[in-house]
Amino acid sequence: MSQQAALSEQEMNNWVREQFQKANGYLAEKGILTDQVLTKESRYLAPHIAVWKFSLRGLTDKVWAISGVVPTDHVDAKVAKDARDALRHFSLRWQVRAEEILQSQPNETERKFAEVLVNHAEACYELVDNEQLWK
Repeated sequence: MSQQAALSEQEMNNWVREQFQKANGYLAEKGILTDQVLTKESRYLAPHIAVWKFSLRGLTDKVWAISGVVPTDHVDAKVAKDARDALRHFSLRWQVRAEEILQSQPNETERKFAEVLVNHAEACYELVDNEQLWK
């Protein structure tokens, strides 16, 4: 995470805005319309990963979404109490998905995708395990 200090305030603002748009656009493509981002509960590990908590339009439900150098993904907010737990959940979810792919006699493209998921899952878990990031 040493690159975080290397970003200027403007670069950081641009990165956060870009990741917000990426996550929000992904949710919209899935038919999930957000009301607002809960910034106090969201976390940005720039320039790598953003973990967002969104409230949903017209509902009391909330979702966690992840964007950055990892696959953009989302889960129901009930699965994690905070951004760190959400990141842990994404890591485990991607490990399980990769294992499912690898057990299904994958073609070369599917095998490579499973490897990408494993790599991202392991990198995310290292972040979850880093106490310094979550103080």
